Amino acid sequence: MTAALVVAPIVVPLLAAAIVFTGFRSLQVQRAAGLAGAFALLIAGFALAATVWTTGPQAVHVGGWPPPFAITLVADTLASMMVVLASIVGAAIAVYSLVEVDTRRLEMGYFGLLMVLLAGVNGAFLTADLFNLYVCFEVMLMASFVLMVLGGDRHQKEGGLKYVTLNLVSSALFLAGVGIVYGATSTLNLSELAVRMPTVAAERPEVATALAGLFLVAFGIKAGLFPLYFWLPASYHTPPVAVSAIFAGLLTKVGVYALIRVFSSVFVDLVGLFELLVVVTILTMVFGVLGAVAQFHIRRILSFHIISQIGYMVLGLALLASNDPVVRRLALAAAVFYIAHHILVKTNLFLIAGVIRRLRGTEDLGPLGGLASSAPWLAALFLIPAASLAGIPPLSGFWAKLAVIKAAVLAQAWAAVAAALFAGLLTLLSMTKIWNEAFWKDAPEERPVSSRIEPMWPMVLPVVVLAALTVVIGLAPQLLFAIADRAAAELLDLETYRTVIGLGGGGQ
Repeated sequence: MTAALVVAPIVVPLLAAAIVFTGFRSLQVQRAAGLAGAFALLIAGFALAATVWTTGPQAVHVGGWPPPFAITLVADTLASMMVVLASIVGAAIAVYSLVEVDTRRLEMGYFGLLMVLLAGVNGAFLTADLFNLYVCFEVMLMASFVLMVLGGDRHQKEGGLKYVTLNLVSSALFLAGVGIVYGATSTLNLSELAVRMPTVAAERPEVATALAGLFLVAFGIKAGLFPLYFWLPASYHTPPVAVSAIFAGLLTKVGVYALIRVFSSVFVDLVGLFELLVVVTILTMVFGVLGAVAQFHIRRILSFHIISQIGYMVLGLALLASNDPVVRRLALAAAVFYIAHHILVKTNLFLIAGVIRRLRGTEDLGPLGGLASSAPWLAALFLIPAASLAGIPPLSGFWAKLAVIKAAVLAQAWAAVAAALFAGLLTLLSMTKIWNEAFWKDAPEERPVSSRIEPMWPMVLPVVVLAALTVVIGLAPQLLFAIADRAAAELLDLETYRTVIGLGGGGQ
């Protein structure tokens, strides 16, 4: 039963994708299979997380091979939490897509591609070796490549070209790193690498440094770190809103997850690595938020904010530069909490951008205005994730920023503290700009606005649910903090991870 729960987040969406592709002649079958797959994944994700929380991390060795030779899937606290978040976003996007995605794209297999994407994302969260992390990245990226250009609009093709090119470079670097790692250590199992890489670093420091650089660039491109982020704001506003919302919510977080999983174990003792990461995160926060302030298109503003917020998350990893175990654990816990908060909030803001576009036909701020009076329900729904993203108490973003800044203060990383506060201030400024231009000012001209929510309920319902989750986390952050703290403790306890896999002994 436990094995079935561990593999379910990968198998369930793949089965749903198979049904969608075999039933391509019927849009009803595709919609039903997509929705059923998304909600079955939601149930499986929560069941897996509950099992991990009550009984501890779970491992499955595919095919019955012994570790480290087997394809091993491990569901620890971090992985199971990420699966739950992916399933929540997947279900929200599936419902939203019923209205937002047009018939032409549905006929091209949109729901099947969405399910394949979710399978790749969950596989990346659950795998315990580098090569299968690469394979899951490629499954995820192949689906995302097609979703990016599905429909063939010119602006989609332009954005898709930039997206595909940079991610192919990332994949090539990742695969090169995997090959060199195997040549240097004779293993790709993450727990084995945690034991063997320090020896490589001691005997051949240039090899370990080169590998860390390869993976930092490869994962940094996927995560959107400075200076590797420019593909993201050039592409995320081009596909349908449902597609850009799941990209914004999940895809960059897979890159952040890979950074945390690999660098907190395999390269944790590499001299100077985390100090470099602190500098990179400062630049990521600052340049991301400056880009957001300069934009006047809602999804482009939100795309630049993804970059800025990635800086906060990776700062939690970078603070492993501290020698204080309390700071290290707090920093990782803060990063995990921030990831959870941001997935929900950023997905919701993109979905709200789609509702605005549905009502007014544009996402450019200039022609917008008057939504606070003509659609007050939408104004209220926007304020919740916008205020949370800016770190206004008592919403989830306040606690996430507070935890990261507290860790940075304890680590005496004062430049990072200043950058985080500066980015937070400009985030508030840019969210205020959207509010003033789209909601508060008078509309430049009379535009018909639907006052009925019923025809749009598939678009509005996911927004309401995600906003409610943001409020609940903000008012009662203790549970998510407990989950994040346990995840951090497990990340720092490499011996327990090896024991779960079935290796044991030889820990550092």
